[in-house]
Amino acid sequence: MMLAAPIVRWVSERWLGRPVEAPAAFVAALAQIFEQPVDHVRIFECSPYARWHAGARATTRRNRILLSGPANGFWSDPELVLHEYFHVIRQWQAGRLTILRYTIEALQRGYWLNRYEIEARAFASHHLCQLQELLNQQSSNRPFPFATRHC
Repeated sequence: MMLAAPIVRWVSERWLGRPVEAPAAFVAALAQIFEQPVDHVRIFECSPYARWHAGARATTRRNRILLSGPANGFWSDPELVLHEYFHVIRQWQAGRLTILRYTIEALQRGYWLNRYEIEARAFASHHLCQLQELLNQQSSNRPFPFATRHC
């Protein structure tokens, strides 16, 4: 039994990627935006599973965000952060999103017209300025290094 944990950890890291901690400023700001805790969401960088999703910078599953590349690229794109957290918090966690539902939607409408993606993009766009403001308030000595859109 003592061998099971290292094996599970090894397989998990080889499949899901390396677990990384979400920056505290993001956790606090996202909790305000979503009006619920988000610290249970686990982030994995350099995920082989995410890379299987051709062209995707990230993919989500229940309580997980799997990044195809390094986490620092993710955290420097607040719109992508909001988009992926929306999938986890408002879709997976609420039971609205499943692999089967997403697959059917994607096959019928493609990526851009997929209702799950449309909702996530709209949410991210609507809350981007709020996230940037919250992050900048928490780091009053220096603004976060992103300026994808002026608010």
